[in-house]
Amino acid sequence: MSEGYSYYSSRCRYTVGGRHSRRGDKDLISGIRKQNYEEIKEQLLNEEALFEDPEFPAEDSSIFYSREPPRAFEWKRPHEICDNPVFIADGASRFDVQQGELGDCWLLAAIASLTVNQRLFAKVVPPDQSFEDGYCGLFRFHFWRQGEWVEVVVDDRLPTYYGQLTFMHSVDKNEFWSALLEKAYAKLEGSYESLKGGSTCEAMVDFTGGVSEFFDLRKAPPNLFSIMLKASQRGSLMGCSIDADPNQLEARLSNGLVMGHAYSITSVLLMDIETPSMSGKIPMVRVRNPWGNEAEWKGRWSDQSREWSLIPDSQKESMGLTFDDDGEFWMSFDDFSKNFEKLEICNLGPDSLEEDELDGKKRWEGHTENGEWIPRVNAGGCRNYLDTFWTNPQYRVTLTDPDDDDDDDLCTMLVGVLQKDRRKKRKEGLDMLTIGYVIYKLGDENHGPLDVKFFKYNASCAKSPSFINLREVCGRHKLSPGTYVIIPSTFEPHQNGDYLLRIFTEKANETNELDEETGIIEEQVSEPCMKVIGVYNVVNRGVYSPFNDYTQNADYTRRILVPTVASAPPSVGRQEVKKVPGYREIPPPTDEEQEQEQALKASFRRVAGDDMEIDAYELRDILNAVFTKEGSVEFVFDGFSLDTTRSMVAMHDGDLSGKLGFDEFKVLWADLRRWKGVFKEYDRDRSGNLSSYELRSALHASGFRLSNRTFSALVMRYSSKNGNIEFGDFILCAIRMKTMLASFRNIDVDNSGHAAFDLDTFIQTVMYS
Repeated sequence: MSEGYSYYSSRCRYTVGGRHSRRGDKDLISGIRKQNYEEIKEQLLNEEALFEDPEFPAEDSSIFYSREPPRAFEWKRPHEICDNPVFIADGASRFDVQQGELGDCWLLAAIASLTVNQRLFAKVVPPDQSFEDGYCGLFRFHFWRQGEWVEVVVDDRLPTYYGQLTFMHSVDKNEFWSALLEKAYAKLEGSYESLKGGSTCEAMVDFTGGVSEFFDLRKAPPNLFSIMLKASQRGSLMGCSIDADPNQLEARLSNGLVMGHAYSITSVLLMDIETPSMSGKIPMVRVRNPWGNEAEWKGRWSDQSREWSLIPDSQKESMGLTFDDDGEFWMSFDDFSKNFEKLEICNLGPDSLEEDELDGKKRWEGHTENGEWIPRVNAGGCRNYLDTFWTNPQYRVTLTDPDDDDDDDLCTMLVGVLQKDRRKKRKEGLDMLTIGYVIYKLGDENHGPLDVKFFKYNASCAKSPSFINLREVCGRHKLSPGTYVIIPSTFEPHQNGDYLLRIFTEKANETNELDEETGIIEEQVSEPCMKVIGVYNVVNRGVYSPFNDYTQNADYTRRILVPTVASAPPSVGRQEVKKVPGYREIPPPTDEEQEQEQALKASFRRVAGDDMEIDAYELRDILNAVFTKEGSVEFVFDGFSLDTTRSMVAMHDGDLSGKLGFDEFKVLWADLRRWKGVFKEYDRDRSGNLSSYELRSALHASGFRLSNRTFSALVMRYSSKNGNIEFGDFILCAIRMKTMLASFRNIDVDNSGHAAFDLDTFIQTVMYS
């Protein structure tokens, strides 16, 4: 697969329309986005001034965020360090990059790999910059960040100690592209210290927008050299390492390699060998240590080893073979796979090759989804936490055609889950979350969001290589055509984080978030027999039923048949009812409930008086006399609040009388019976609380469908900060859901999913609920 992409991105995030959102305020690089290179340069040249970056000042806080610097650093411009500074001297090469005092060898290894592909290098490091014509102390670089390319400008003041660059630098003392590139990357991540420790692929992705793969060389696939050779031919960036010694930082081995150190792979090829006794091709790998010194491999095919005498001088020259102490060396693939333990490959990203540069190579089909794990809503953790795992975000992927060259008729799918902003948030005490994903096969491509039962009785068909605390976890999977669901998650539940899900396939795929439309779960009834309980004159308000028969005049007066399908009392006749999964019918009343109903009738008649109507205050007293009576409910409940009973009245009060009649009260009582039964079912510990993760199932059992966005809004509105929902809040939530859905459906007479409200009606509908 080559490095072109047909690319689609979804940026949908949960927000409430018409209200101020702080997401823009929380953009950690909003200041960087507002800096325009051309505008700043024009202003500086007009003022004959040198740029001093207010977004990344020449201060200690730009170097360290967790401690004071160990010594006093002096920020100097290149003209103050040497006499004739240049941006790039005689072209950029992998030998230019030298590591300084910062522990960012992973970044250096990626930069060294980047220089091998000059077109990619020029995209990240625009070459039209210098310290001569148009110089104003301003330089720019481009990085791929979390789904988009971002331009980062910096001034050229660099940290020095005794006149020497402290961090990354070039071999040539007067060349500064690498030092300025590191500064721009540090600015993007918040500080130089934020670059300490990382994965080579992390920087490779930021330089290309590619998707990375990890290989454990101790468990390497049999075709690994073929994978590496194709990757090298296609310009992919590669890195390798040996696991660190827990007792020693970057320990050197007797073979010359360094543990816990990031190396870059700069070439992979089949080398011809011919001697009087043998001929053939040897798989070879060229590796570079970013230290750029004598710390090199000492085994076979190392610098000056006798094996090189078997290779013709012409081939040595074509390979660019040198025996300098420059940190670069060759190894046979056999030695490479035995001595290194980790391999990282970054397949080039969506913008890596232009149309005219594809050279007939195939395209990846790419799709991205931006999402967020929200505690109390969808931060369910991994499959170990079955009770909450099902609440994680779910994404449906349909693979239609197998790969062209796959003999088993399978489809290749690359999946990457990237957690956002974690490195930049280190100064806030946050580090990388442990993340991963699981893939399940779906039998029904139109299936809605999957519940706990699905995951309890169905095994996964693929998953991420591991749950790991890296910025991005990626995997390559071979799957048969069909429909799948991908579940990205953190390892532990209740953890907050933003993520980017990326899915790449050889053939076109259909990808979308698994969701459902908000609405009422309607029983399907043939030849219904409806009993007219009441006729109300309502202003755009009524209890929705698919059997409602209403007309409309200029005064918006409607004839409403009550009750609703979702809350009809047992006295309403029905025939041939088809049950909807998850929907709970009202069970026959228990003896206790029959006694409660008789008591309620007596209380209602006593309180209501001759007009047989009660207000919210009287309703509260009637209901609480029953619901707070010892033994009336099997959980702790202190009674309904006035706000809740006001909503109960509003649910049936289309004429704004503030009163509830007895027929309406019977419908309300039927609703309360249903909702109390549902609450008891999900309140497993009889604490009088539901977990917010169960709210969706409880409301589904109560007759409501919820979209992901609506569910998130309800959790934020009706749950406590520790994720509990009390019985009174659950009832209030159900009442308002029913009221708003009824009001909407009575306006949306064509069932189009859209309703036109004038302002006055909208205010009445929202506020009186």
